[in-house]
Amino acid sequence: MTDSSTSTPAEPTLLELHRAGRLAQDYPRLPALLTGLDDAELTRAGQLLARLDPDDVLALHPATPTVTVAVTGHGTLAPLRAPLTAELARHGLLLRPHFGDFDSYVFDLADPGSALYRAEPDLVLCVLDPMVVLDDLPVPWDCDDVERVARARTETAAGLAATFAETSKATLVLNTLPLPRRYTSQLVDHRSRARLGVVWRAANTRLLRLAEAHPNVVVIDLDPLIGEGSAVSEPRLSQYTKAHLSAALLTRYAREVGHLARLRAGHAKKVLAVDLDGTLWGGVLAEDGPDGIEAAGSYRGEAHRAFQRVVRQLGAQGVLLTAVSKNDPEPVRQVLRDHPDMTLGEDDFVRVIANWRPKHDNLAELAASLNVGVDSFVFVDDSPYECGLVRHELPGVAVVPVNDEPALHIEALLRDGWFDTLELTREDVTRVAQYRDELVRKDFLDSFDSLEEYLRQLQVRVRLFPASAQDVARVSQLTLRTNQFNQTTWRLQPAEVTALMADPAARVLVIGAADRFGDNGVVGAVFTHRDGTTLHLDNFLLSCRVFSRGIEQTALAAVVRQAHRDGLREARAEYRATAKNGKVKDFYPRNGFTTVFDDGTTATYRHDLTDLTGLPAFPDHVRLIESDDFGHTGSARVRLTERDHDGDDNA
Repeated sequence: MTDSSTSTPAEPTLLELHRAGRLAQDYPRLPALLTGLDDAELTRAGQLLARLDPDDVLALHPATPTVTVAVTGHGTLAPLRAPLTAELARHGLLLRPHFGDFDSYVFDLADPGSALYRAEPDLVLCVLDPMVVLDDLPVPWDCDDVERVARARTETAAGLAATFAETSKATLVLNTLPLPRRYTSQLVDHRSRARLGVVWRAANTRLLRLAEAHPNVVVIDLDPLIGEGSAVSEPRLSQYTKAHLSAALLTRYAREVGHLARLRAGHAKKVLAVDLDGTLWGGVLAEDGPDGIEAAGSYRGEAHRAFQRVVRQLGAQGVLLTAVSKNDPEPVRQVLRDHPDMTLGEDDFVRVIANWRPKHDNLAELAASLNVGVDSFVFVDDSPYECGLVRHELPGVAVVPVNDEPALHIEALLRDGWFDTLELTREDVTRVAQYRDELVRKDFLDSFDSLEEYLRQLQVRVRLFPASAQDVARVSQLTLRTNQFNQTTWRLQPAEVTALMADPAARVLVIGAADRFGDNGVVGAVFTHRDGTTLHLDNFLLSCRVFSRGIEQTALAAVVRQAHRDGLREARAEYRATAKNGKVKDFYPRNGFTTVFDDGTTATYRHDLTDLTGLPAFPDHVRLIESDDFGHTGSARVRLTERDHDGDDNA
């Protein structure tokens, strides 16, 4: 079902573009055209899009993010291609699929030389179905037989996951096994049916725990998807074509994979901007007054309260919450501070914006204040007009329209997993406080006549140290979520970070920062390796919220000067252009590197380390804390020593 408020009669449909042979040419328009489609419409769209050759799209739009997905499993999985293609296109991604042969998952994953590994996928989907266990039961069978076969199959899955972790840097996606009713019903006594449920859930628990054992394994639990109303299978297709999972269930599964692909491509969202009247609470504050709005107590009020609880839950996990409302500011603040029925309070938001200006202007200004891209926002509003306007003026914002039924708000917000991440980090939990401090810093900046005096009074401190096991999740997250200050946009899963840490020639350095307003936590990373007398800076990235404080210059100067002390003769660095990192292309040249090669998309820079006078300098206003030698990674953190910036040997 499409949202008529966001399209015009002149806007072509997907089918019209297909008939005109323009799907590849107009591929960047697809996210807007696919917005608002239901599952069946998305699958039909995917059937058209699956006919496209990815190379044809890339020839016309070479910057299109491409995700290679290898699909293997036990049953027939061809019905997965269309919804998977549509889900990635909906998020602005291009699918390059690789489908294995029927029931080839053991061979595909166990053999490091298989076609699956040769495809060099970003995601590997090993789609399991209940018949992987049930097909091997004897007749007659009992719960002991199910337990025996299920344990054997989950042990096989564990072995395949271990092989995959040693062989590939991709992400392996497994899933739990749904239990068809037609098998529980074959047991005539209820005691045996209960035992079957225990045995089956124990097998699924073993599958789910594989995600704890391997950082590059994700396990999708199919039970919540089945709870949405999807049938596990269609009996005729299961019997005659071996398609043991229904098309509806595979469509919902594809949605979850789309969230993972979006995260892998660095398109995760960070900020949830919610409307107030009709969205966060019932009624209109300006008309009904504080006593007339609904936030609890009534049927509709309790629905709004449930929605507020979900919003607060997301905020507790690092999602930045902001309220954007057409209202006078003081009544809004009064409600958020004092209304007895409110679950969300003023302190839950990094900023509450209440005025009569266009909401898209407010969102753009807030993005600038937080120093994040506006495309990191999710906007929720019950007004079709406001949703359409924001979608038109800020196409990078994910717009979530809700209607006048508050009981449906939660499903609308959570359906697309906008804020999904692989693992919650300490920085996620403290992010709201850190960004609130960031707004205080901006107000502090506004009180100074010069940037130099502001920076001096900010009292910036930088920590530089080798990554340890406790940093892996955060470093991976930085590579996946950082787009602006990211020299090569090198996306790394946790397993890839761990592998680099174990490489004797490589170093993964973590950048931490703090100032007079508090600790910013881990805000960046530097990836290097040595080749003879050359230091290669493989990537350098920094969180957008700490730009322009001298942190990046301090870290670079420390790394380069350490290489000089180690006797290396040159440093080389790379830059690869993306749609968002253009502002850092001159970072290396501004710090003494000369350009060796630049074709407009990729640039290589060099720095002579033999000339001490030409090494990058430390900013005067930053205090550096570093390990003695940025020692190679190990299980424990190295001792940190504070160093003076005066003198070449005290870098």
